[in-house]
Amino acid sequence: MTLLKRGLSRRRVLQTGMAGIVGTGVAPLMFTKGAWAQEFCNNPTGDTITIGLNVPLTGAYAEEGADELRAYELAVKHLNGEGDGGLLNVLQPSALKGNGILGKKVAFVTSDSQTKADVARAGATRMIERDGALMITGGSSSGVAVAVQGLCQEMGVLFMAGLTHSNDTTGKDKKRYGFRHFFNAYQSGVALGPVLGQEYGKDRKAYHLTADYTWGWTQEESMKNATEALGWETVAAVRTPLGAGDFSQFLTPVLNSGADVLILNHYGNDMINSLTQAVQFGMRDREVNGKQFQIVVPLFSELMAKGAGANIKGIFGTSNWHWNLQDAGTKAFTKSFGAEYGAPPSQAAHTCYVQTLLYADACERAGTFYPPEVIKALEGHEFDGMGNGPTLYRAADHQCMKSVLVVRGNENPTSEYDVLNVVQEVSRDAVDYDPAIFGGDLGPAEPVPMC
Repeated sequence: MTLLKRGLSRRRVLQTGMAGIVGTGVAPLMFTKGAWAQEFCNNPTGDTITIGLNVPLTGAYAEEGADELRAYELAVKHLNGEGDGGLLNVLQPSALKGNGILGKKVAFVTSDSQTKADVARAGATRMIERDGALMITGGSSSGVAVAVQGLCQEMGVLFMAGLTHSNDTTGKDKKRYGFRHFFNAYQSGVALGPVLGQEYGKDRKAYHLTADYTWGWTQEESMKNATEALGWETVAAVRTPLGAGDFSQFLTPVLNSGADVLILNHYGNDMINSLTQAVQFGMRDREVNGKQFQIVVPLFSELMAKGAGANIKGIFGTSNWHWNLQDAGTKAFTKSFGAEYGAPPSQAAHTCYVQTLLYADACERAGTFYPPEVIKALEGHEFDGMGNGPTLYRAADHQCMKSVLVVRGNENPTSEYDVLNVVQEVSRDAVDYDPAIFGGDLGPAEPVPMC
């Protein structure tokens, strides 16, 4: 009988400490590694395991969330031996068998994060405590990712982050129980900066509009560092609320600022709205400082580009992945997803699908669901075949190290999905960095708290 079954909450157990627990007459199992290997949060005893999907089905990132959910459902189908197997057929090395995870079928529960950290944290708690979720995953907000990652660290449950691009996720807010496959804002700056310098020159004045939360802040910082290193001047950097809808009050000052480049550190519907309104203001038709005015969107998704329509043509940004790459992994995933849903997958869908498979593979390689052993299996793991080329799950910060794509809005699309062109694939070595530059501490893997 666990401590929770005896009526002690997880927080009560942690607050009581060894002396208090011994005083209750309950054996202090949490302080014995062997015992924890048997008693950990939501240790599955039946023939299924449950994962918790924490995705934004409403709010500014809802469209991304819907595509993430489709990808998760496809990943579960493939893990359970249904469908064409998708990336199970090309992941190298792989311990996946297509019979679930460690012989147990995979089930899932969902929660709408609403792109709000407090809602997401409450949803994750509910899925862990009520539904028995053994692993939590989801995106698309870095604010959500940081909040949920912290919760999962407290509860001893792995968090396989979906789309999260803030430097903080695997930087100052990194956690031992959190892992990220998506690239970060620093890498966007490193990859995109040289291309902007080549295309637009080194004598530019930039104006930033920035989503006012952790991702926007680090994206702005990374782009300022990259462009100022070219010789660009930062005229202003203005924070905008998530889900603002109408950006006219923020765009109007740009016209009289002397800036000749607008950098939109926005994502999802916010980016679609701010870009569309900037074009309506005539910014792309203006000439400032003797130069053609330009707009840059540092982080692109196919869904955003599709939503922005013709406004996206010629605009530079970066992406984690693109469905039109020609490697075996990309072809396999695009084929599976397209057959299932009638449209190519977004980068959000791709990273969520991949994270699900990587968790399952780590459990298989570890031979257990015990979190500290699964963590060991993920740390320092090298793999290929997932659409990003050779990839390392770096042990020091749990950041996947892989190539980064510089993309540009397609000037001559051939279909509604043909919206981005890959301009350059920047190598993993070129976007590498010392994880110490962002600080943070992963924290211990053991002892494992019980939720």
